[in-house]
Amino acid sequence: MSKERTMAFTDAILAIVMTILVLELNEPEQMTWSGIWALHESYLAYALSFFWLGTLWVGLHNEWQHVKMIKTSTLWMNLIVLFWASLFPYTTKLVSDHFNNSVAQVLYGVVVVLTTVFNLLLSRTLVIENPQERAKSRFRQHWLSLDLLIKLVGLVLSLTVYPPAAMYSVLLTACAIAIPSHVIESLQGQKE
Repeated sequence: MSKERTMAFTDAILAIVMTILVLELNEPEQMTWSGIWALHESYLAYALSFFWLGTLWVGLHNEWQHVKMIKTSTLWMNLIVLFWASLFPYTTKLVSDHFNNSVAQVLYGVVVVLTTVFNLLLSRTLVIENPQERAKSRFRQHWLSLDLLIKLVGLVLSLTVYPPAAMYSVLLTACAIAIPSHVIESLQGQKE
């Protein structure tokens, strides 16, 4: 089965989800710097979700670049990743409106964790279907596993002691794991 239609579909869904994110931002009650500052947690939630989804897209792009073949199991796993990713505008809005609320942060964290879990499973599906890409995918799976562990810790902390921990764990993984691993992947690709 050709991968091009699946990649185009994935790109379209992620583009729509990222666009909806900005539409969920509130306007300041007063158009002043203090009015804008009052929404800083909303802007943080938006930026973090936008770049997290962008990082997901870059990761999928890098992984799918050398894939030769996909099967129905890959299509379904990709659809499940997109399902969880499609909930980002909703959970981002909840966190924007209730930044220090444990329920809002845990819901956000659950969406992040489930998107990551199914992204990891999607990666494993691609390895099964494209064994020649095993080494490249192992690198990605290693980073996704570490990424998932940090997000799970953030989710537990959100649930128990510090509500914003879920969102900050996403920020931590984006800055410390996801972005650097994508840079390393692209450098490895240039060597070949």
